[in-house]
Amino acid sequence: QVQLVESGGDLVQPGGSLRLSCAASGFTFSSYTMSWYRQAPGKERELVATITSTGGTTNYADSVKGRFTISRDNAKNTVYLQMNSLKPEDMAVYYCTVRRLSRPYWGQGTQVTVSS
Repeated sequence: QVQLVESGGDLVQPGGSLRLSCAASGFTFSSYTMSWYRQAPGKERELVATITSTGGTTNYADSVKGRFTISRDNAKNTVYLQMNSLKPEDMAVYYCTVRRLSRPYWGQGTQVTVSS
């Protein structure tokens, strides 16, 4: 079965950096586009970044462009989200996701807290 396990969330000061990881299993990771979403308290889940199966194309929400970088290691079945210059508004639970056979699969999420 498809499993996505996020890690790397933490408490960080504004301006700091974090790298999130998502370990995938149960499907042919190298064949699928992967995405990171986030959900802040009281807000809808929003798309943060997407990377195609080979890593050749990435897309970002306007709010994170220039600060976040999505990448993947197909040999390790892992997708990453490098987050720099973090702001309080980046505080949320971050989820990785894959759409397979017309349905989305989600991990359990990892909490990112940005506070001084």
